[in-house]
Amino acid sequence: MMVLVKIWQIFLLYEMKFNLEDYDNIAVGYWLTRGEPDKMVQELLKKLNNKTVILFQTQGAELNSEHSITAFARAASYLGENCKVLGTFASQGKINPAMLERRKNADKNDPHAATPRNLERWQKASIHPNEEDFSRAKEFVKSMQRKIALREKYLNMKK
Repeated sequence: MMVLVKIWQIFLLYEMKFNLEDYDNIAVGYWLTRGEPDKMVQELLKKLNNKTVILFQTQGAELNSEHSITAFARAASYLGENCKVLGTFASQGKINPAMLERRKNADKNDPHAATPRNLERWQKASIHPNEEDFSRAKEFVKSMQRKIALREKYLNMKK
């Protein structure tokens, strides 16, 4: 699900019932498609200028994998001018069963083929998100709220 968050306000991206200019801090959530956000989120990120942004993604890949880290970099590369990324959060998630079926028939040299390592990863991904993921997400939100409050306090002191 793709959402924008203003501390307690959540909007579905496809409904577009919000004005980006009303927000200084924007959290954008997305699932990975070929190692980057889907096209709708890419277009939203391009429209963000002078914002503090929090990125959160769901993925079939392991959390600290090169794929995961590179995906955050790709997402950030779509941001408009003068945006700052305040934080990132990833959660492993289920992989689309249709995609898994296609991967089972992939050439053995394809990095997404049904190798023993990938089969194990797919199995692990199938039980996510779970309660531990939800707990990590809640702690991440609290930490982002603290960072935003500290940042605003600091910026107000400079005035």
